[in-house]
Amino acid sequence: MRLFAAVLPPQDVIAELAPVVAALRRLPGSDGLRWTGLPGWHFTLAFYGEVDEEVVPELSLRLERAARRTEPFALAVRGGGQFGHGRALWAGARGDLDALRLLADRAEAAARKAGVPMGEHRRYKPHLTVARSREAFDAQPYVEALDAFAGRTWTVSELCLVRSRLPKSGVPGEQPRYETVARQPLGAAG
Repeated sequence: MRLFAAVLPPQDVIAELAPVVAALRRLPGSDGLRWTGLPGWHFTLAFYGEVDEEVVPELSLRLERAARRTEPFALAVRGGGQFGHGRALWAGARGDLDALRLLADRAEAAARKAGVPMGEHRRYKPHLTVARSREAFDAQPYVEALDAFAGRTWTVSELCLVRSRLPKSGVPGEQPRYETVARQPLGAAG
């Protein structure tokens, strides 16, 4: 199964960002982008790819330990940016980014210890992907609009293990489906 570890923003935080993204979707050229549906908005901590089902219990146990060792922390969706000359458009994060990076490192380490091949380690860049493009495009107007966004701060209190199911129908605009497989509370109470 295709898995990743993530922080999922609360619904009211998603609701704050939604009108900004809706306005972006009305900009010229936006129809050439693949927009992420609201149910898919998340901060990926570690992407695991295809994981054998027999590894999932060990991965879940190690993620539980990682979550327990990380205290809840403040986070907000703020600003935005792009990767790959406009190939990915994202909303950024503000708050206790050191705690978010530590949780991402722990989620990656948990996978390695569970036997999930992770490839080379990259420095974590917190982001919530709102759109993708197969080709480079001028993302500047989109990034400028996202830069002005400042959502409310919330307390991150759990690490989620999420399964993604990629579209198979070939229908244009079909979105991946996401299913939270496990929720691990942060901190000693978890």
